[in-house]
This record gives sequence, C-alpha cells and structure tokens, in this order.
Amino acid sequence: MMLFSVLVEVFKYAVAGILVLFAALYLFKPYLNNQEKFKLIEFRRAQAAQTLPMRLQAYERLILLIDRINPANMLIRLNANAYSAAELHSLIINEVRNEYQHNVTQQLYVSPASWTVAKRIKADTTNLVNNVARTLPGDATGLDLGRAILTQLSQAEIDPYDAAAQLIRADVTELF
Repeated sequence: MMLFSVLVEVFKYAVAGILVLFAALYLFKPYLNNQEKFKLIEFRRAQAAQTLPMRLQAYERLILLIDRINPANMLIRLNANAYSAAELHSLIINEVRNEYQHNVTQQLYVSPASWTVAKRIKADTTNLVNNVARTLPGDATGLDLGRAILTQLSQAEIDPYDAAAQLIRADVTELF
C-alpha cells in the first residue's frame, strides 16, 4: 500500500510538472515565433542592403547596353564613312553581340521583364541592321548603310531604345 501511495504522489507531481511545462510552452511559443520572424526580417534587410547596390548596377549596365547598341550612337562611334556597307554591317553585328555578351551576367540581378527587354532590343537591332543591309546594292558604302538604318529608325512612331530604357527605369522604381 505504501508503494501505491508513493506512486500516486510521483504521478501527481509528474502530471503537475508536465502541465506547468505545457503552460510555459503555450505562453512562450508566440514570443519565440515573433523572435524568429524578427530575425528573418533582419536577415532579409541585411541581405537587401548587400544586393541592392549590385542590382542597381545591373540596371545601369542594361541602360548602358541599350544606349551602346542604339544605331544612332553606334554609327558615330564606329565612323561609318571609313567602311563599305558589308564591312560596317559585319562590324555593327559584332558590336551588338559583344555588348550583349559583355552584359549577359546582369540577368542574375534584374527582373525577368527587364532582361526580356534587353534581349528583345538586341534582337530587334540585329534584325534592323540585317534587313537594311539586304536592301542595299553590293557597292554601297558604310555611309549609305548608316543613312538607311537611321532612316528606318526615324520612321518608327516610338523610339524603341527610349521605350526600352523607360521600361527598365520603371522596373527600377519598383525596387524603392
């Protein structure tokens, strides 16, 4: 009988201890969850502080890419007068490819929409130059090709290079 009463006493204390433990866990669980959320927010804030400059630099590089493959700027840089149309055509296509390849890693830091804009403007520029080059006679000069490209661009209602830059700028404003 004595053993039974000792076991009952141990059982009572064990049940009371377990109830106190569950009550403590029940009371402290929201506090622990809030601490976990706070640490996650702090981690994300620190991570954003590190990646934001890289992301902004990537957007800057995309704007620069668009500006550098704009035929109006590229023809000035390449000195179209010094080449035949075929040579200038090849030079422009290589320049567009090189600029794109130089900036291909920026897609890690920019939104998919901005990267799609960059890819599209590269493809459109290549298509424009190829299509204009096909329409010129074989003995055309680089100056003829440059004029034809600029004429084709001037016929567009909206400057595609400005439109692309505006889309990327709009994407950057969403970061803030």
